[in-house]
Formats: sequence, structure tokens, C-alpha cells
Amino acid sequence: MPDDQSAAISRNALVILAVIASGATLYWLRGILTPLALAVFLAVMIDGFARVLRRRLPMLPRDMELPVAIVLSIALFGGAAFVVADNATTFMGQLATYTPRLNGLIARVAAAVGVDVPPTIDQLFQQLNPTRYLGDVARMLQDFASNAVFILVYLGFIIASRRGFERKIVGLFPARARRQEAVDAFRRIRDGVEQYLWVQTVTGLIIAVASWMAMAAVGLDNAMFWAFLIFIASYIPVIGGLIGILAPPIFALVQFDTYWQAITLIAVLYAVQFVVGNVILPRMQGRSLNMDPVAVLLALALWGLIWGVSGMFLSTPLTVMMMVILAQFEGTRWVAVMLSADGEPDRLPDRRPGGSPDDHEAPERAVKSP
Repeated sequence: MPDDQSAAISRNALVILAVIASGATLYWLRGILTPLALAVFLAVMIDGFARVLRRRLPMLPRDMELPVAIVLSIALFGGAAFVVADNATTFMGQLATYTPRLNGLIARVAAAVGVDVPPTIDQLFQQLNPTRYLGDVARMLQDFASNAVFILVYLGFIIASRRGFERKIVGLFPARARRQEAVDAFRRIRDGVEQYLWVQTVTGLIIAVASWMAMAAVGLDNAMFWAFLIFIASYIPVIGGLIGILAPPIFALVQFDTYWQAITLIAVLYAVQFVVGNVILPRMQGRSLNMDPVAVLLALALWGLIWGVSGMFLSTPLTVMMMVILAQFEGTRWVAVMLSADGEPDRLPDRRPGGSPDDHEAPERAVKSP
């Protein structure tokens, strides 16, 4: 066997073993790394928001861009949390009034499958014995609260350490050529994550607004609450779309005595998801992301297995970051090529409409340092 071929096989085997070891490490350290990854994700969002303010509000002082972006981000997240909490309370109160309708729905389903004596919702509730899961739910809420605190702490330190980033780049890469390569890689990662957020936010808003109009037209209760949940779920590839299509029609079956509302909802919601997913989203992603659709699906499964729901939310940004980093090394470039959509993982994503050279000013200042 030629030496070159043997070296390539050994290198590829080493890459595969490194991927397996890295996945195991990420799984074992998920309690520490998940809050950190979410904090980095939020820091990128806030940094992108600050640059948007720079472009749209040129009269805003440069020193005020980041503080204003942080305040607006907190206000948006706080408003979203209030909407969820307020509507969730109303929704839970209405569930009690749906008990007779749920019993009727169970009876119809049981008759369709040939069950002579269908169970009631109370019997099913007793059989499930939800008290067994109260401890798990309490631990989940405790973990969520502690993770939220860790995320905020990490986010504060990340924002505070931004000023030292340029000096770190110079210290890590004294040679100007290597420094430029590192800055370009940073730009690709940052632009890829920001473009992903931009695409998912715009398409999520389109889906949520169209879904709200359909739900309000048929008279579904808590249409605003469902629309907001559909918008949040749109950040999860594949699974989010299924939630947006199936959940409202199921509750329409419970709320209404007739079937046409549920049939109308599932038809309209599917049409909305189909148009956005097959017409609008590919066009926007074609100008911003360079990810193979199969890689997106596999990344969803892999990161969901490692980090749960948080991994599902972060699956695409994390995979974009991996693709850019792997493309920098000859031994792992083939992995980056497989993850990319066009076989060119080094291709920079197109800038958003209205972008300016200032979008890349911060990291490029490090290149100008001696």
C-alpha cells in the first residue's frame, strides 16, 4: 500500500476516533458546557443586534451600542416570558372545561378502533399516576433555574471580556498570515450563526403570523399563545415544524364539536409550513448558510442526543462552527466538505441586506496590530 494512502487512512481513522471521544466528552460535561454554549449564543445575538443598531441608528454613540442592545434584548426576552406566562395561565384554566370534550374525543377514537368501553380522561389520569413524576418535574425546574443563572453569569463575563479579544488574537497568532486566517475563520463562524438567526427569525415570524391568522379565523382559543409557541419551535429543525402543524388541530378537535375547524387548520398550517420550508427558507439559506440538509438533520439528532432540547436549538449553529473549524486543517477538511452544501466550506456567507464594512471591523482591527 502506498505511503500516502496509508497515511490518509490513518489520519481519517484518527479523525473518527477524535469525533467519538469529543462526543463522549461533550455528553459527560453537558451540565457545564450547555449553559456556556447558550451564553455564547446569546452573546453573538447581542453583538449582532449592536451592529444592526450601528447601521440603523448612526447617531447613536459607539459606546452606547452594546448597552442599548443588551437592554433591548432583555426587554424582548422579558416580554416574551410575560406573554408565555400570562397565556399559559389562561390555557391551563381552560383545560378543566375541556374534560367533557376530551371524554367525547376519546370515545370517538375508541369506537373507531373497536373499543367497546372507552376510558374517561379521569381514568387515564389515574392510570398515568402523575404524582410519580412530580419529583422529576421539580428537579427539571430546579435545573432550569440554575442553568438560567449560570447562563447569565457566563454571558456577563463573555461581554466583559470582549475588549481583550483583539490582544488574545495577536498573542495566539503572532504571524500576520496566520492571524488573518484565524480572523477569517472567526468571521465565517460569526456570520454563519448570525445569518442562521436572521433566517430562522424571519421565517418563524412568517409562519407564526400566518398560523395566528388561520387560528383566529376558525376561532381557536389562545391563538396568540399557540402562535408564539410555533415561533419558538421554529428554531428547532424538523421537529418544530411538526409541532406547529399538529398541536393546534388536536386542540381544535377538543374545543369544537365539528371537524371542519381541525381539518382547515391542518390544511392551512401544512400549506404555510410547506411554502416557507420549500420556497422561502431555501432561498434565504442559499444566500446565508452553506449547510447540507442531511447534515442539518443528522446534527439535530446528534446534538439532541448529547445536550437534549438545548442541543436541538443549537444544533445548526454548532454544526456551522464545526464546519468552519474543520475546514482549516487538511486532515479534517473532508468532514467540512461533507457538511457543506456546495463542497466549499470556506465560502463566506453573503452579508445581510444593508450590511456594511463595519460588520467586520472589530476582529479585523486585530490583524492591523503589529
